[in-house]
Amino acid sequence: MYNTDNAPKWYRLRPGQPALFCIFAMLVLLTIDNLSAQPAADSIQTGQLTQLKHNFAFTEGPVSDDSGNVYFTDQPNNAIWKYDIEDRFSIFMQPAGRANGMIIDAEGDLFACADLRNQLWKIDIKSKKVDTLLTGYQGKLLNGPNDLWMDENGGIFFTDPYYQRDYWARKETQQDKPCVYYLPKNATKAIRVSDLLVKPNGIVGSADGRHLFVADIEGKKIYRFDIGNGGRLSNPFVILHHVADGITIDQKGHLYLSGNGVTVINAQGRIIKYIPVDEPWVSNLCFGGKNHNILFITASTHLYKISTNQNGVQP
Repeated sequence: MYNTDNAPKWYRLRPGQPALFCIFAMLVLLTIDNLSAQPAADSIQTGQLTQLKHNFAFTEGPVSDDSGNVYFTDQPNNAIWKYDIEDRFSIFMQPAGRANGMIIDAEGDLFACADLRNQLWKIDIKSKKVDTLLTGYQGKLLNGPNDLWMDENGGIFFTDPYYQRDYWARKETQQDKPCVYYLPKNATKAIRVSDLLVKPNGIVGSADGRHLFVADIEGKKIYRFDIGNGGRLSNPFVILHHVADGITIDQKGHLYLSGNGVTVINAQGRIIKYIPVDEPWVSNLCFGGKNHNILFITASTHLYKISTNQNGVQP
């Protein structure tokens, strides 16, 4: 029987102590001992970071399909590339509307922030047919859609910062500020859902669809919003003061922030891991591979990968 001599005073057996309470107290202590022996819930384990053998001008917007193949952009060269689960590179589309951030839905269609004309595109992966979903907001050009995330209803949240491009004829924005927008499924007009951020950039939602995380790259903050009906956002909360570009998420709710290397935080904003990447800048990242446990990282002129003990969230 468990020796109570060194147990806390509240636990030590006393004459006449009810047996039920004794059993309950013992179960509590055994549970505490068992939990202390288990690994921490926030333990992120990774393998060796690998630079894949191909050079690009500037990599961005990685996303994986259901099989684990990864699509990413080389924006200066106006191309979308594919890196398949057999470790082969191939050009998926060129020209590609100067695609930036991308996402693949549950049906396997590719959605892209087409920066050439500040549009949102839907691309049929098999036929490569392009449908333009959005061309502006309230009759004016968008700043330049940057990154996007799709909810379970097929609605698209996207960020619209302003980065002057050398391939644009215009030299200034037509919108009054950079914002976060929501485009309901099959809609032709977007809804402005937040004008709070200085320069919204990376964006991702939680696995349960209740929260939206957005990186304010210029405000140096990571925001968490509650998602309501019709894509409405409420209760903005800064979970971390940090400079980040892209964001992805795993099934346990850990957020992976790109920028100066990769910083991993839990949903409350506590930093739990840092992955150094020897590049001037890490633009974005996603989970891919056959088991969706490989973190793919777009960093300057290369694509990197690193195995993890986590699984990414798929549409």
